[in-house]
Amino acid sequence: MNRKLVVFVPPEALDAVRDAVFAAGAGRIGEYERCSWYTEGTGTFLGGKGANPTIDERGREERVPELRLETVYPAELEEAVVRALREAHPYEAPAFDLYPLA
Repeated sequence: MNRKLVVFVPPEALDAVRDAVFAAGAGRIGEYERCSWYTEGTGTFLGGKGANPTIDERGREERVPELRLETVYPAELEEAVVRALREAHPYEAPAFDLYPLA
């Protein structure tokens, strides 16, 4: 059964994150590979005392351009896909969702 990954990524990291999750087995639909969809948005965050933000500094709320990236993957590859995502993503704590598909 397939599942869907949704992750928020800065525009300059899009290709690296896509390449990593695709190499882990995501993005295949039938005879097609590297299938994904993305759109622009704005992410917000405020780093606490123990944070080490990639962008700007602790204690100040930030608004940054991000892309919402979506792709599918086989359920049995979830661990590998999530590991690849975390290794390729530039954020200390990347925001992502995993959904079952009907």
